[in-house]
Amino acid sequence: MASNEKTRNVRLPNVVEALLPIVVMMGLMIYGLNFSGGTYVDAHMPLAVSIVVACAVGCFCGHSFSDMLAGMIDRLNATMEAILILCTVGLLVASFLMSGTIPALIYYGLNLLTPQLFLPIGCILCAIVGLACGSSWTATATMGIAMLGIGAGLGIPAPITAGMAISGAYVGDKFSPLSDTTNLAAAVSETGLFDHVTAMVSTTAPTFVLALIGYAILGVTTSSGSYDPTVAVELQAALKEGFNMSPILLVPILVVIGACIMRLPGLVGIALSVGTGVLFAVIFQGVGSLADLFDMLHYGYSFESSNELAVSLLNRGGMEHTMWTINLILLAVAYGGALERCGCTEALFGKLKNRLNSVGSLIFTTMATSLFCDATMCDQFLGIGVPAPLYVEKYDELGLSRNMMSRTLEDCGTLWAAMFPWTGCGAYQMGVFEMSTFTYFPFAFVNLLNPIYAAITAFMGRNIFWADGSYTNIFGKTKAGKPAAAPAEAHEKALKALEARRAAGKAPKISA
Repeated sequence: MASNEKTRNVRLPNVVEALLPIVVMMGLMIYGLNFSGGTYVDAHMPLAVSIVVACAVGCFCGHSFSDMLAGMIDRLNATMEAILILCTVGLLVASFLMSGTIPALIYYGLNLLTPQLFLPIGCILCAIVGLACGSSWTATATMGIAMLGIGAGLGIPAPITAGMAISGAYVGDKFSPLSDTTNLAAAVSETGLFDHVTAMVSTTAPTFVLALIGYAILGVTTSSGSYDPTVAVELQAALKEGFNMSPILLVPILVVIGACIMRLPGLVGIALSVGTGVLFAVIFQGVGSLADLFDMLHYGYSFESSNELAVSLLNRGGMEHTMWTINLILLAVAYGGALERCGCTEALFGKLKNRLNSVGSLIFTTMATSLFCDATMCDQFLGIGVPAPLYVEKYDELGLSRNMMSRTLEDCGTLWAAMFPWTGCGAYQMGVFEMSTFTYFPFAFVNLLNPIYAAITAFMGRNIFWADGSYTNIFGKTKAGKPAAAPAEAHEKALKALEARRAAGKAPKISA
């Protein structure tokens, strides 16, 4: 294959050629969102067309179609574990619904809400649901909608409530081993899932605390003090009528947390969680038919009630429900692979890559590229998948850990995708909360602050994970730790680079 490509006189595309697939993608997405009359607003067909355009550009630049296809398959292979996990995430959501776990979270969580504490506690509750479901979309479409209704009764403006719910949902999503973006970031960085989750704590946890403080201040200053508990009371009544409610129903959440702490493989953790949910559905909710269990796991849970909010919150889940996302990921990753193989990303960012000689500049450029991909390629999966192969060698050359790259990809690629109304993520959240993304995003404190915090600390030489497992904390102390998973050859290269940089005084030595 290599000799054939050489004889074909392969070249990098020029800037116009490199931008062509991106312009086509943006144009089709903008058309769908603004000029199709709502007939088609998804990213799937624009991605499919843009893949064809990227392949055409690649062939025009000397690549064979088989080489372009190989580039797409290479990227798909790197994300197969994430795709397999996604196949089972719908099972998890359905099992947690029919067991009463998610209803119990809502039921008991509503007891904690007061006008002053509504925003910070609501943010925590959304984070818990996001962690349990592994999906920011599920968290905002369930707990987020509930928070929006309750917040209205507390006199809190809807954009603030929506921003709060999105912040909490994305915190849970990022920390969940069930999340598609969490698994994708780990996969494209070729590091361990729980190594990646551990690294994200270093940036997301501090910004989460800052967000909670901000929401507490907003809660005090914006709530009217006239608490109308009707929405919460009616929702609790509907949940209690439909489920045998007990605090023990929260145990499946502990299984998810336990899987994180024990660093079990993602599929193993999901299997245990689904099994626990099914067991609780049989024991506590009286689901006795195997056919009923299979039906709910496959097609989703169906809740009947006169309370419309409860119905909208609980009618979801199932393996079938995740196929839309799986199809999108397959197309998005293939698109990124086609752009990479034909040299579009190299033509646009290659020269910049060679100028990155510090950790701070590498982190900032990675996030800026993720933001560019979010805005121009219209999907957070591309904001994660496209920059990874472009900069991965630089992380090794600077002696950084692979989970440092996976963390950076999520710090911006995942969190700021919700800002653009023309991305799949932004369009979804805009539909859930029925307001423009630019209306709620200023109040999504975690999403807004996380990339800024990550960039500032990196430029300060703090908050950095190194290839040998050591970690430079926010106070500048470097402590030894366990190395994150990485390909053997790349890990060896990164270790040698780290040793050389420490000898030259360009990287901190481990503190005594």
